[in-house]
Amino acid sequence: MPIYEYCCPGCNNKFDLLRSFSQANEDVECPRCKRKARRLVSSFASFSKGAGGVSTPIGGGSSCGSCAPSSGCST
Repeated sequence: MPIYEYCCPGCNNKFDLLRSFSQANEDVECPRCKRKARRLVSSFASFSKGAGGVSTPIGGGSSCGSCAPSSGCST
């Protein structure tokens, strides 16, 4: 089962939930304030062992790390 990330527009609480694919688009309640939360686009990191056994990041990615209650995500 995948882990989905959520952010509550009411209290800015960010949290993760383990949910089945069939539940992916169902509404989620914030565990802190009980308002409807929004699912975030998740980013992940991948590493590769290079010469000498040193781990280096593969590719790139960014996450703005914010969930403003008054605006949507512009990225």
